[in-house]
Amino acid sequence: MTQEIDIRKSDMKSKNEQNRRNFLKLGAAFGTSMITASAFGSMQPAGSQLSTGARAASTSTKVRTLGSGNHALEVSPIGLGCMSMTSGSYNPPRSKKEMIPVIRGAFDQGVTFFDTAEFYGPFTNEELVGEALAPIRNQVVIGTKFGFEFKDGKPVGKNSRPEHIRQAVEGMLRRLKTDRIDLLYMHRIDPNVPIEDIAGTVRDLIKEGKALHFGLSETSPDTTRRAHAVQPVTALQTQYSLLQRFPENQVLDTCEELGIGFVPWGPVARGFLTDKFNEWSRFSEGRHAVVPEFEPEALKNNMELLCLVRDWAMRKDATPAQISLAWLLAQKPFIVPIPGTTKLHHLKEDLGALDVRFTAGELEEFRTAFEKIDLINVRSFESAKEDQ
Repeated sequence: MTQEIDIRKSDMKSKNEQNRRNFLKLGAAFGTSMITASAFGSMQPAGSQLSTGARAASTSTKVRTLGSGNHALEVSPIGLGCMSMTSGSYNPPRSKKEMIPVIRGAFDQGVTFFDTAEFYGPFTNEELVGEALAPIRNQVVIGTKFGFEFKDGKPVGKNSRPEHIRQAVEGMLRRLKTDRIDLLYMHRIDPNVPIEDIAGTVRDLIKEGKALHFGLSETSPDTTRRAHAVQPVTALQTQYSLLQRFPENQVLDTCEELGIGFVPWGPVARGFLTDKFNEWSRFSEGRHAVVPEFEPEALKNNMELLCLVRDWAMRKDATPAQISLAWLLAQKPFIVPIPGTTKLHHLKEDLGALDVRFTAGELEEFRTAFEKIDLINVRSFESAKEDQ
């Protein structure tokens, strides 16, 4: 029986790798015929036929809304996380010459939501994003984050004191080559500063026009409520994927109740759900070498989830990355994932998720299957109740 399972996994992986190659060949080919809206707010050429796994990005996409009322922010259904372009966390830092075409290429494909932070680099990521988006600044939404103190170019701790937030924002505006920050997040909670003081400072910055909307990252439902009572929160950014599902414990419900958008970081689990790694992958440096879910035992155990995602990729004529992103989009209409990449063809693949449809019955079937898998080295559901 074990041998049969191993053969099946190997065969499915081989087929899926062929899917990805097919996608790369066709990723730039977009139809020019009539278009029809998809279930996730995207559009695709009517009657177009793509080979297995070759869902190219749609020629047009609608928007999703983060936040509500006067604090709503319209963005593309999938954004672009820019951290990996310069941070060196998951791959060597890339040059501006290499990355500016990727960022501008994302806009050409319909992406209007770009994510960065002063922590990434530090500072160099904001500089990259600012230069890349300067020619189209009024057509895009930029989200960035404060919350750390730096010395000699290195982070030395958390700092969200009101005066430090103001100092950080001035640097952000300069590096991003802009006069306002569309979505200003608190990156991580500072335990030495009441959240009410942090939210109040951002509220004042919004009144001054230096920021337009307030965001939080990795905060508990209680902290989110307290911040929202002072300054309405437009978006909460927290890790969420098929591998890391802890936000389903009160976090998503809190966002829905308060009218707050949800921005999943790590939507393809640091590459695990793209079928990039297997149980024999090993890491000697970078973030993959230190995060628990990439330890050998965890990779071997959690491959069962990836095999399930591969099954659905074959079933839906998609790639594992597209299935993973489409599943997130199907959970709530206010969810906007921000997968990161340094390659434009991977971005086009990600955007193909907008054309993957799940019926209610399929979503239930998928969930029933993955909830039977005993994952290890992932965050507990109880951790959702704590600030990170």
